[in-house]
Amino acid sequence: MKDNTKFVGLDVSKEKISVAIADQGREKARYYGTIPNTPEAIRKLVKNLGEPENLLVCYEAGPTGYPLYRFFLSLGIECDVIAPSLIPRKSGDRVKTDKRDAVRLAQLFRAGELTSIYVPTPEDEALRDLVRAREDAKEDELRAKHRLTKFPKKCKIKVFSKNNGTRVRSIHVYIFRNLYEET
Repeated sequence: MKDNTKFVGLDVSKEKISVAIADQGREKARYYGTIPNTPEAIRKLVKNLGEPENLLVCYEAGPTGYPLYRFFLSLGIECDVIAPSLIPRKSGDRVKTDKRDAVRLAQLFRAGELTSIYVPTPEDEALRDLVRAREDAKEDELRAKHRLTKFPKKCKIKVFSKNNGTRVRSIHVYIFRNLYEET
């Protein structure tokens, strides 16, 4: 029995997906076309390509995230998300189009030359977002402290404190007490 696995390379953007297919064997990968980036269009594509168990899909990791990966898994299709920095490139090959990228992904995926990445679970993504938000808040806090410590110098006010741990608080209290007394 002939193996009829299809290797599908996708170049995904926010609004459209370029599709290329490389059949099992040594034939050249072919460009299928462009479809909208909607669940209905993807379902239709899968239906046109054949049985889900005969499809292997890959796409580059990027700003679109992982919902497409999870959607393919829900359809029963094996999907890999590829690390863009680890895709082999010919030196001097600078032209980059959606069509070329999709065809190249399909070819390299069939050859087994692509490196897939770990796709985080929704819980992992939520934790990552929380950690990043905390880091942003800590950076904002540090910037605010620096602005507060530089403010008296800008206004030519001399501020003294007993130890550096209470310096920011003492500057804060000093400035606002003086502003309160002036009004």
